[in-house]
Amino acid sequence: MQAGEGTADIRLRPPRNTLNERVVGWWRVQSLLTTAVPVVPLAVLGALIGPARFWLLLLAAVFAAAGGTAAVLLPRWWFRIHHWEVTEDAVYVRTGFFRQEWRIAPMSRIQTVDTVRGPLEQLYRLATVTVTTASAKGAVRIEGLDHEVAAELAERLTRITRDTPGDAT
Repeated sequence: MQAGEGTADIRLRPPRNTLNERVVGWWRVQSLLTTAVPVVPLAVLGALIGPARFWLLLLAAVFAAAGGTAAVLLPRWWFRIHHWEVTEDAVYVRTGFFRQEWRIAPMSRIQTVDTVRGPLEQLYRLATVTVTTASAKGAVRIEGLDHEVAAELAERLTRITRDTPGDAT
C-alpha cells in the first residue's frame, strides 16, 4: 500500500475533539448515585440499630464525604482528558485518568455503529456512540456527546465505513 492510501496514514496522536460539557453533570450524578448505594443502607441501619449507630453512621459519613469529593473533582478532570476524533481513515479515542487508553479503530475494521441514550443521558441531552470493530480489545465508546452530534456522527461513520473497502487481513 502506498503512503496516503487507506490505513497507511493512521497513527497514534491526540484526538482533537472534547466531549460536550454537559457530560460533567452527567458524571457527577452517576458518581452521587453510586455513592448513595452504600451510604443510604448504612444510614438507615444506623438509625435503626442503636448499639451500632455510631459506627454505622460514621461509616456512612466517610463514604458520603469520599463520594461527594470524588463527584465534585473527578468529572472535571475526566472532561479534560477524554477526547475523540473521526477522520476518513479512523476513529480516535483517548480515555482514562490514572490509566490512560488511546484507541484507534480503522474504518476498514468497523463492523457496527450504535447510538445509546440512557435515562440520565436523555436528561442531559447526551448520547454514547459505540463503534464495534473486528478487535479482541472490544468496542470503542465515545460517551458524553451531544445527542444531535452523536446522531450525525453515527450517520457519518456508517457512510464512511460503507464506502471503505474491507481489510484484507
